[in-house]
Amino acid sequence: MNDALYLGLMSGTSLDGIDAVLAEVSDTGLRVRAHAATGFAPALRAELLALNAPGAHELHRAALAANALARGCADLVNRLLAQQDLSASEVRALGAHGQTVRHQPGLHDGTGYTLQLNNPALLAELTGIDVVADFRSRDVAAGGQGAPLVPAFHAAVFGRADADVAVLNLGGIANLSLLPAAGRGEPVRGFDCGPANALLDHWHQRHRGQPYDAGGAWAASGTVDAALLALCLQEPYFAQPLPKSTGRDLFNPGWLDARLAQLPMVPRPQDVQATLAELTARSCAESLQRYAPQGPELLVCGGGARNDDLMARLRRHLPARSVQPTDVRGLPAQQVEAAAFAWLAHRALERRPGNLPDVTGARGPRVLGAIYPR
Repeated sequence: MNDALYLGLMSGTSLDGIDAVLAEVSDTGLRVRAHAATGFAPALRAELLALNAPGAHELHRAALAANALARGCADLVNRLLAQQDLSASEVRALGAHGQTVRHQPGLHDGTGYTLQLNNPALLAELTGIDVVADFRSRDVAAGGQGAPLVPAFHAAVFGRADADVAVLNLGGIANLSLLPAAGRGEPVRGFDCGPANALLDHWHQRHRGQPYDAGGAWAASGTVDAALLALCLQEPYFAQPLPKSTGRDLFNPGWLDARLAQLPMVPRPQDVQATLAELTARSCAESLQRYAPQGPELLVCGGGARNDDLMARLRRHLPARSVQPTDVRGLPAQQVEAAAFAWLAHRALERRPGNLPDVTGARGPRVLGAIYPR
């Protein structure tokens, strides 16, 4: 089919806000035409963060938060369309990931699940655009992790015929896609490496009162605490075999506090921040070295690609590799995940699989997403 316009929406585990991408998508590629972003109101961000843990009246609160998220998404979509002088009828569909508040795909009794807060019916009502949502559940129903879903998209836009490529998304959680050269006939692989901005942002907010450490300046001012880093690296998740995925269910403030409590003396706050940055860089670098030791180039996307300190730490751990933001390949780091959900919406409408069983562990390829007509 000819290129059609799609919108992709992403609000990730870093809880830094909503990104919207307007893109031309076809079976052969994707080209971003416009991007817009908005932050969360402090009250909504606090509520979305609180809903990652059990609490009073959480079903009622989750429904209200989903409504607020949908309205924020609709406002951003309508603003983006107005800026581009487009009508809703000119957009074929909108892919809306929603806000992950639980991710438990690997429960041993087969009752695993993943939960993203969203109200796609309200989003369709407010935008007049077909909405595709709930992308992860079908993969989980087929025995998969439901995450990460972006490796298939990474392969479509960043894969090369002549060389291996690795793509690292540094959102709230870090996830890695390994894209072998097309001619080798090897499968794409991908998995969550561990924490990224989720813990960095939490610690910065707790001690500095700001939602994130701009450029990683505060982390750069500290010194890595070797004892704390060692305790963090003992987390069994890092040694867990593939497929695997994780989230705030594991890497949350309680996880960090439990390790701080084992130290004879809590380090200076800036030293904890430096240690968390080092944890992210080291766990990502070791994951790459373990599964792709031959040294493909590493493209970095997500908010962490704008963290100068974190990027410098990655380069120190990977001295033989090129480590660059995805901007160098034509897709800015902050737009990648939203673009992925525009692409996944296209896959859903064309009834084409959106998952990769070699990544998620699902029993086979599946069409992902539920469609909410305009």
